[in-house]
Amino acid sequence: MEAALANEYRRICRDPATHQPLAYLRLRRAIRNIVEHRDIEPGQALPSERDLSQALKLSRVTVRKAIAGLVEEGLLTQRHGAGTFIAERIVKPMSRLTSFTEDLRERGLSPRSEFFERGIGEVTPEESMALNLSPGSLVVRLHRVRYGQDEPLAIERSVVPASVLPDPLLVHDSLYEALEKLNARPRRALQRLRAVSLNAQQARLLHVNVGSAGLSIERRSFLDDGRVVEFTCSWYRGDIYDFVAELQTD
Repeated sequence: MEAALANEYRRICRDPATHQPLAYLRLRRAIRNIVEHRDIEPGQALPSERDLSQALKLSRVTVRKAIAGLVEEGLLTQRHGAGTFIAERIVKPMSRLTSFTEDLRERGLSPRSEFFERGIGEVTPEESMALNLSPGSLVVRLHRVRYGQDEPLAIERSVVPASVLPDPLLVHDSLYEALEKLNARPRRALQRLRAVSLNAQQARLLHVNVGSAGLSIERRSFLDDGRVVEFTCSWYRGDIYDFVAELQTD
């Protein structure tokens, strides 16, 4: 990988179409290119600052500055005492109705939640419309940050009719596992995705910079009999998640 990076850096230096007078920007582009061309795989370690400095004949300050910018973009991630790695993106197929917990377990990651709200209250007008509930109905509200290992990945606000989920404490981590035990796991869902810039509160919870790219997802899930069983609004980190849909002709 060091050889591929060195070759790409030299190519950029020679190419007048991509001329960039600042060495740290040239190195940043070279790293980005080899990642996009899959010359280095997600999760693979980047050579050390010292090795890159020697191989490319650059100062360690220049190498450090190039890497810092890519860490900020989310392309690289740094682990204390271990080095710098190509960030691993989570690919979420949109053809299957699965839970956050199931998705992470399939990838060998340990999911966990940090709850800010887990209680019962009277339905709001917005929730009433989304869940097809009458005014005055009771709902369970779950507000939490979702983690993979120790990395915050998403913020979720879920609302479920209390007639379906009578006790919010039944949800330890996976909402769908709790609903399945009550024979109320959703069978289909409608989702709406939007690209957003994360605000100050969202950025703080997700450990990213204010204004970082995010994905806003609104989901309404249904039982076989057509009842709405879940209304969830989520905000995902755009530097980690890819949502993929398979399209077919008629």
